[in-house]
Amino acid sequence: MKEIVLATGNVGKLREFRAMLQGYRVVTPKELGLDFDVEETGETFYENALIKARALNALCGKPAIADDSGLCVDALGDAPGVRSARYSGGDDNDNIVKLLGALEGEANRKAYFESCIVYYDGQNIVRADGRAYGYICAAPRGEHGFGYDPVFMSDDLSKTFAEATDDEKNAVSHRARALVELKRKLGI
Repeated sequence: MKEIVLATGNVGKLREFRAMLQGYRVVTPKELGLDFDVEETGETFYENALIKARALNALCGKPAIADDSGLCVDALGDAPGVRSARYSGGDDNDNIVKLLGALEGEANRKAYFESCIVYYDGQNIVRADGRAYGYICAAPRGEHGFGYDPVFMSDDLSKTFAEATDDEKNAVSHRARALVELKRKLGI
């Protein structure tokens, strides 16, 4: 079974990649005993994913996949965007509280999740992008998922990502769409 190293410490992302890359042994730097921490200095999802994929490949010498993704809200000029995970300076709940506060009284709650995935094997760079559209709910709903999932009402599912099962979310999420494109480009 081919091995690919995923540039993440996020358990939710790891679960999604493993579910969608069956046939590959998806491992994390931590599982390989590597200390991997790269500063995401890019201004776009692509730049951050490329930074992580190159750094991980240089560290372990194996094919690497890195994802950078985030929530983009129309009324906030596509914020929090590439700073989604660091939006409040706190944890997922703090990010949601800040987001809901910023949207208080706002009629336009349209949003989308964007994911850019980069595969890098030391020579080849393969990029894949995906988006999932919806809007931001007034209050969190659901117990599944991670990040902004409890407040993101999916247009495809008519429920929040946190109300969806893993299979439902993995059928329509931004990351799933990017992974489908990546698999097509890699011929897997």
